[in-house]
Amino acid sequence: MEIQALSPEVIQDTASTSTSNAIPTNQIDSTFGSTCIDLISSALSSSIIACSDEWFAPASNLINPKPPILKPGVFVDTGKWYDGWETRRHNPEPYDWVIVKLGVASGRVKGVEVDTAFFDGNHAEGVEVQGCYEVEKDADEKVVGKDYTGWRQVLGHQKCGPTQRHAWTVDDGNEITHVRLCMFPDGGIARFRLYGHVIPVFPTSVEQEVELSSAIMGGMALSASEEHFGSSKSNLLLPGRGVDMGDGWETSRSRVKGHVDWVIVRLGAKGQIKRIIVDTAFYKGNFPQSVNIEACDCGGEKTANAEDARWTEVVGLQRLGPDKEHEYAGPDLSNVDSAVYTHLKMTIVPDGGVKRLRVFGTRV
Repeated sequence: MEIQALSPEVIQDTASTSTSNAIPTNQIDSTFGSTCIDLISSALSSSIIACSDEWFAPASNLINPKPPILKPGVFVDTGKWYDGWETRRHNPEPYDWVIVKLGVASGRVKGVEVDTAFFDGNHAEGVEVQGCYEVEKDADEKVVGKDYTGWRQVLGHQKCGPTQRHAWTVDDGNEITHVRLCMFPDGGIARFRLYGHVIPVFPTSVEQEVELSSAIMGGMALSASEEHFGSSKSNLLLPGRGVDMGDGWETSRSRVKGHVDWVIVRLGAKGQIKRIIVDTAFYKGNFPQSVNIEACDCGGEKTANAEDARWTEVVGLQRLGPDKEHEYAGPDLSNVDSAVYTHLKMTIVPDGGVKRLRVFGTRV
């Protein structure tokens, strides 16, 4: 049996509105990067439930976590190759649409991004975003029904331009499980991001071990000393072991003696730590030499400073190897028997790449 971490507020009213504000392109990453996750990233196992049309390019490209790319001069059977979702011309309906199921149990939306990269002359002229909350076994079939009336507005109609990132903050306090992107009247969109906060589902028993750090459980990578080679600190908390070095956290080579890099993670729930896994999957010549892990109980504080005096060592300095899961439990751990923690700080020496940081424990 499972329980909802927070009770849903289901407002099935398509006329409901939420306020929105446009974000300059150069501020999108800083606005959402350390406070939200992409609730519909395919890395979280989000999925396309249905779409009105995908003649030129599949809708599944929309939720690819990697940036869109361009392949000049490449054509396929339907025309020029695009890394995005593109529909046919002359749509007889007011808009084309795609429905995405979130990769988490449910979430609250804080921002929307629509990227029209490389679509110029065939880009979407406008978008609108709607959400719904459905958890029944037939939820996916229900929300694609033509007569379904549960959609409510998340982002009102917004104009889009060619080959650029567009983003808006939204003030929508409702939980959603599915989202519908409406594209006016037709055309192409490269990526669709839904930034927000996870509403996790925890086991009924607090004694059952859970992955407290997982993004699916509400874990959040708050800050890091740096992010290089296109990597992201948020990748550390994704499920699975990834597909290559592109979906981990990697820092640049250090040239200063004594250098270290670090990342701070907020757990999805306060808990007692039972074991920790540091995974260097795919990092074979660029893994860190060693790792040290500290934790602290920051109470109701949502963030933690790298220099906070409350950091307590839970894993002493340990050597790391290439392309391997390193598990620390029992005697490898310190200061965990009667302690509860909300945040973790992983320090790598001196630099390198880590695929996943997985913290398992029980909620308190």
